[in-house]
Amino acid sequence: MGSGFLSVERYAAVLALADRIVALLPQQRIAVAVDGVDGAGKTVVADEIAELVGHRRHVVRVSIDGFHHPREVRHRDGRGPEQFYRDSYDYAAFRAAVMEPFRAGDAVTSAVNDVEQDRPIRVPAVPVEPDTVLLVDGIFLQRPELRSTWDAALFVDVPFTVSVPRGNARFPGPHDSDPEAESNHRYVDGQRRYLDEVRPRERATWVLDNTDLRRPRVALRG
Repeated sequence: MGSGFLSVERYAAVLALADRIVALLPQQRIAVAVDGVDGAGKTVVADEIAELVGHRRHVVRVSIDGFHHPREVRHRDGRGPEQFYRDSYDYAAFRAAVMEPFRAGDAVTSAVNDVEQDRPIRVPAVPVEPDTVLLVDGIFLQRPELRSTWDAALFVDVPFTVSVPRGNARFPGPHDSDPEAESNHRYVDGQRRYLDEVRPRERATWVLDNTDLRRPRVALRG
């Protein structure tokens, strides 16, 4: 079992996903979305998959969080759920920096903006190989703007009663763990809109119930 896994059950679930990804379009570059709400555990899951896939195929890891719009764009029309859903990310920049070069076999740029510092950044380009698996984690990844981008999509499924306190625990200071609290309104209701409009669970190639971190459950549909 890999050193970073919490349990044998978790290793087995991630290995099942890794096996499916490795078998997808052999000897071709493939792009896989690791989608889900804030606090679902997407980054950890993507890193775990990358560890197991990387023994058999070349892997490049990217997060959509490197493609946030500047704060002035994200907040120009307000700070409600609608603006969070609509204005958080620069999908044109993501396609230009990651997806277009990836499909052409050229090196990809994994981030263009530091959301914490609210400033553009320059990072070294990452080369790809003929069989590279591009694993991208983040929220809203199955929006219409990105839907045709992916060869497969994993939805990491967690209820808001779990994801909100889990996600808030990443940040310093006290936070309300109630998904219905006003302090969580922008984020939770923005993501509810995504779940209602896009139905990412139903669209995903695979779904991982990551509520219990030691015993996740995977639905292998393809």
